[in-house]
Amino acid sequence: MTLKWSNRARSSDGRRALSRVRVLAALVPAVFAAAPAFGQDSAYRGVDIFDAVCANCHISGEEGAPRIGDRAAWAKRAEQGLAGLTRNTLEGIRSMPAHGGNASLSHLELQRAIVYIVNESGGNWVEPTPRRRPGTERSGAQVVQSYCVLCHASGFENAPRIGDRAEWARRTKLGIDPLVRAAIRGHGAMPPRGGQANLTDAELRGAVIYMASSASARAAADRKANPGR
Repeated sequence: MTLKWSNRARSSDGRRALSRVRVLAALVPAVFAAAPAFGQDSAYRGVDIFDAVCANCHISGEEGAPRIGDRAAWAKRAEQGLAGLTRNTLEGIRSMPAHGGNASLSHLELQRAIVYIVNESGGNWVEPTPRRRPGTERSGAQVVQSYCVLCHASGFENAPRIGDRAEWARRTKLGIDPLVRAAIRGHGAMPPRGGQANLTDAELRGAVIYMASSASARAAADRKANPGR
């Protein structure tokens, strides 16, 4: 699928604040060109779908479309839940055609766009990820080596460095779950799922545990993830 990007100005400060991280994220394929492919999800992120398909109506409010950022308008719609909003988007509602006018969008991509708009309008929903076949999830070591290392090795934008016991001890005082939720939803300069929409909740949990672990535990995880090395 090829998306045609909207040239209208975006009004959200949150999207602009993430621009530098997205530039770095775009460099990951080049930096880790030698890394193995792990069956990445080909679906676009919610922000990508919004920019390409939804922005023209949901920024301007064209034809009565609820504007992104309008908390009152989206709070009322959010009461339908993701299932209800997805059904409206799939079938079309009022002036909005089925699939938002782009039949090539998958069910998952539409849901990601909906979640993005709701969250930019005061919501706190989690962007959905595809289901993986049993046995195909990547280990924490693989996820870190392929994605997280770009920021967490250097400490970019105050990201806690991999294996920095003091920094991770401070962050894990309340356990791993709050850190995993922060990784899923985004935190500070880090976008949701670290900018990698294909990462599952379980994979993010493994990555957090790997980065917070001792050097010996990480070495053992590396050997398990890469038995041939």
